[in-house]
Amino acid sequence: MARTLNHAVYTVKREAFVDAAMRLMQAKGYEQMSIQDVLDAVGASRGAFYHYFDSKQALLEAIVDRIADQALGSLQPVVADPRVAAIAKLEQFFGGIAQYKTDRKALMLEFIKVWKSYDMAVVRDRLRHTMIEKVAPILAKIIRQGVAEEVFTVDSAAETASILMTLMLGFQDVATDLFLARQANTITYEDAERTLMTFTGAFERILGARPGSIHIVDQKTLIEWFG
Repeated sequence: MARTLNHAVYTVKREAFVDAAMRLMQAKGYEQMSIQDVLDAVGASRGAFYHYFDSKQALLEAIVDRIADQALGSLQPVVADPRVAAIAKLEQFFGGIAQYKTDRKALMLEFIKVWKSYDMAVVRDRLRHTMIEKVAPILAKIIRQGVAEEVFTVDSAAETASILMTLMLGFQDVATDLFLARQANTITYEDAERTLMTFTGAFERILGARPGSIHIVDQKTLIEWFG
């Protein structure tokens, strides 16, 4: 008789690998972290690891899924609150993601190294697709509310959300490059601030919002990462 998969047990055991990998990434870095390190941390066999993941990169994708779900889950109450206006939701959404990353800066710094690695090109593409799938529906919901409130002017909330996601991913790439340049002291804080602030105008134009009505980058976050 075939064994029946207990999904609850499966999930708990799989998440134990993700927990261990996240700790190890912060402690020694993704490149230095081996599958054996993860096995030792969990107290599991190599066969057990490959029951849940087919590679170290698959484990990395699971870590990104965990981070995305945690970050978006923490923002869900704001997104779902009908008392919060659309622009305020959009600002709190981006601000919440920025704060989540700042609170886990050591882990995010390690992700920057991984993200820029040439060997991670395929993984980057998969992760971009995953982020679009997770975030675009949330943005579409906020956009529809903004249209109803007459602060956004778009033809399609879903299509606009997809365009904003492309811009967001570009923002992430630019911010990463600026961070590395700032660390190398090849640009000033003002250079980074000026470049990142241009994205706000782009967001407003795409949403058909009044110029100066949206603030997606705050000074506190800028100082934390680029000061």
